Amino acid sequence: MTGYTVVHDAAQLVYTRNETVKTVPDAALAVRDGTVVASGPSDEVTREYPVDGAAVSVDASGKTVLPGFVDSHTHAVFAGDRSDEFAAKLQGKRYQEILDEGGGILRTVEAVRDTSREELADLLRGRLDAMLAHGTTTAEVKSGYGLDVDTERKLLRAVRDAAEDHPMTVVPTFLGAHAVPEGWETDAYVDHVVDEQLPAVVGEGLAEFCDVFCEAGVFSAAQSRRVLEAGAEAGLTPKVHAEEFEHTGGARLAADLGAASADHLLQATDADAAAMDDAGVTPVLLPGTAFTLDTDYADPDRFGEVAIATDFNPNCHSLSMEFALDLACHGMRMAPGDGIRAATAVAAEALNRTDGTGTLREGAPGDAIVADASSYEHIPYSFGVSTVDTVIAGGEVVVDG
Repeated sequence: MTGYTVVHDAAQLVYTRNETVKTVPDAALAVRDGTVVASGPSDEVTREYPVDGAAVSVDASGKTVLPGFVDSHTHAVFAGDRSDEFAAKLQGKRYQEILDEGGGILRTVEAVRDTSREELADLLRGRLDAMLAHGTTTAEVKSGYGLDVDTERKLLRAVRDAAEDHPMTVVPTFLGAHAVPEGWETDAYVDHVVDEQLPAVVGEGLAEFCDVFCEAGVFSAAQSRRVLEAGAEAGLTPKVHAEEFEHTGGARLAADLGAASADHLLQATDADAAAMDDAGVTPVLLPGTAFTLDTDYADPDRFGEVAIATDFNPNCHSLSMEFALDLACHGMRMAPGDGIRAATAVAAEALNRTDGTGTLREGAPGDAIVADASSYEHIPYSFGVSTVDTVIAGGEVVVDG
């Protein structure tokens, strides 16, 4: 038998499968060659995979073992600082006002254009380290702070550079249609995204998904459709920023195109939810965004199963999926088990991961969290602190204590 990792004597092991959370007390988990090979009662697992024979063993006594978090919506590659905008928001200035005054996305675009690929990759590595310390083992990272061919490509190259030597699984998304740069008419910029940015990104294999900010004053549903259909024709799976500030048809567009996900959804309707469900589009709710914008939370009860994500960006500066889970339970009133699924197995569906990511089933990637909590309910119950003690990615202990 080749070397293996075993996590043993856990107070509770959490599975996320079959649209529910299942727990096993006094449990163990074994991972070999990066893949879960056994999970269940500790005496059964350690009989086949003895602690003494393990290449790595983790004593999880009194702790809970659960799948690594999957953060399916982040804008984690950027430069610059917008903390002053946070202060302005606290004084009552709204997001659109800040954007109209040259702040927001366009301010970050300026900073990114002045930053090298190497610096961007270093900034991203530091953020990935922080995400990993909070239990995230898979994360999507979007471009979108370039808004021209060279800078969008630079951002995605930086994502690739950072991912190459990092234990997290990083999923790249092209978001050239994030905003309209200064001096451009919107339709002309859409032409630029479709005719120049997309071929450059696809030509280097830099992205897996194509996203668009379908929002009033940014890209209409028709303009968004043009970008996403061009991306799909080039081999990129659609994703949509939909129904965040106003209802613009983004959720229905996601359903029409069979997108992997529609994200935000604060203004989505019951009809939108039904259309997405029929089309197999995963709803991704971003409670941190509502929290930082001081708006109402999206209603998870409007949908079937939902994913949650951080939406980490300069305007929503949280790298912690634990915090997103806290807000999902405390702000959106999700049951803890539903929140755990939303942060793991359902979040993996939002990234079209069908390999068992987020489940800990046999054959799944060996990505797990050992939480200093006697049960999974204690993770969102203990809001404001991190319960993550140990993180395992691909069977390797990458965060210890």
